[in-house]
Amino acid sequence: MAPADTTRSEREFQDLLRRLELALDASQIGVWEHNLDEEVITWDIQMHRLYGTGEETRAVPTAIWEGAIHPDDRERAIREFDDAIARRGQYNSQFRIIWPNGEIRHIRSRAHFYVNEEGAPSFIGAEWDVTADVLLNDDVVRQRAVAEARALALEESNARIEHAAEHDYLTGLPNRRLFDKRLAELSGDPEVSTLAVLHLDLDQFKQINDSHGHAAGDAVLRAAALRIGAAIPDNGMAARIGGDEFVIMLVNFGGINDLKLIARDVQRRLRKKIRFGSALLQSGASIGISWSADRHEANLLAESDIALYQAKASGRDRIEFFSQQLKDELMGKRRLAEELKLALEQGDIVPFYQVQVDAHTRKIVGVEALARWKHRERGILSPAIFLKIADEYGMAAEIDAAILRRVLDDRRGWEKRGMRMPRISVNISGPRLYDPLLIDDLRTLAIPENAIVFELVETIFLDDCDDELLQSVDRIKQMGIEIEIDDFGSGHASLIGLVRLRPARLKIDRQLVDEVDTSAEQRRVVKSIVEIAKALNVEVIAEGVETESHAATLAKLGCNALQGFALSRPMPASEIDHIFALGDEAKATLN
Repeated sequence: MAPADTTRSEREFQDLLRRLELALDASQIGVWEHNLDEEVITWDIQMHRLYGTGEETRAVPTAIWEGAIHPDDRERAIREFDDAIARRGQYNSQFRIIWPNGEIRHIRSRAHFYVNEEGAPSFIGAEWDVTADVLLNDDVVRQRAVAEARALALEESNARIEHAAEHDYLTGLPNRRLFDKRLAELSGDPEVSTLAVLHLDLDQFKQINDSHGHAAGDAVLRAAALRIGAAIPDNGMAARIGGDEFVIMLVNFGGINDLKLIARDVQRRLRKKIRFGSALLQSGASIGISWSADRHEANLLAESDIALYQAKASGRDRIEFFSQQLKDELMGKRRLAEELKLALEQGDIVPFYQVQVDAHTRKIVGVEALARWKHRERGILSPAIFLKIADEYGMAAEIDAAILRRVLDDRRGWEKRGMRMPRISVNISGPRLYDPLLIDDLRTLAIPENAIVFELVETIFLDDCDDELLQSVDRIKQMGIEIEIDDFGSGHASLIGLVRLRPARLKIDRQLVDEVDTSAEQRRVVKSIVEIAKALNVEVIAEGVETESHAATLAKLGCNALQGFALSRPMPASEIDHIFALGDEAKATLN
């Protein structure tokens, strides 16, 4: 090669070397070479900078390199280099080093095996600081972990919210929302051949709540949920849909007999007593059942509710199955209840009056006001048609109040015309006696003293006259309003209740009057009632007097007054005027 060419080649080589050094310096990559026959590593200046030695010596003992590696990474880093030596292949590693000042840095190292000019096995490699990348990656990993943790927490939170939205907080059972969803799913499932809903209402739950408090009621509900769940098959579902109402859904059961067996088992379990503190609480269940086979379009929940309504109306601890007849009857009752409510608003519930006469003189001593419905289409309706509906739909107290107001208006009209009025008795329902506003309402009516008598029609309350009822009755008496007991002897009223209430008079039930003139047994019963009443200084009225023979017999047995069709039929206010106008001669019209 010519000298000029050699000079140019040398110059180009030096230029290339300078550019390489500048590039390495700019990239902060350190270069090293390790002669495996010697325990020395050749480092360039950048390697010293990477390891923070503060030196520039090219020959560095291998112990310096090994000692700089973090103790936790040292064994692995040396093993990886030894493996590369054994393979005489590439070396690739990443490890931490500790600077003299204690700072920790992350180093990436790569090298190739080669044999140098002297024939010695060697590695030549490069290292660079990847601390920033590692820290950034660690931060990314941490952020990802945080994000994943938050996502998991959000998912769990959403699951809890969804569970809470579809389950009852007290019992843990599914609620109405989940029940409806599941019922809709099963109604459209072609694999479901039969589907049933059992609608439960706990008996005596209100009494437990009132007597022992809401904590006791909650204990009963939780126990009921466990017992219901234990009674149903694995493919069944129980839910609490409100208050003391539960529903059970059954799928692909054997038939109506299976439903009866399950319902009875549920009732048996719910009748078992529940310990609450020192008290033993006992409930039970009324159950309405609706089921379908090949008619999934049926509204099973609504139908089971109708059946439950009938079960409760028939008495406690009953099971009723839905039928179309049952639905028609209930719809008829509801229509009648709506009409009755409108009749109350329009003033179509009016009093008819039936006189009560002295058993011996036949002189009028009293009048009973009986509720009648002046129906716009059906004419005058008797209480037998609407009073039970009024009780079921909570309108009995409104009817009592409406009749009392009309009676007071009629009485004032009669008195303005100079008529002498006897006492007028009107019905008052048991629940109305518990109304805290009753006494204030009565005071606003300005009822004249000894003008009105209240008849207790729900005499079943006499079996358990509590202090609240007795206090209400005493306040009524203090207003100059007497108390009568209706239907005495029907099996509802008790002697204990009679003694505690001390009414002014009692009325013998018409069933004991029917055969009083032909049955010695009935005469003895009536005579016993009369003697009990006299012992308590209570007058006796016999109602249901249909014949003159009845009247004569009852007078002989000691009854004070008589009432019935044999003496007078119930009449509207406009027709009874002439009887009151007769004054003392009124008895002549009844003979």
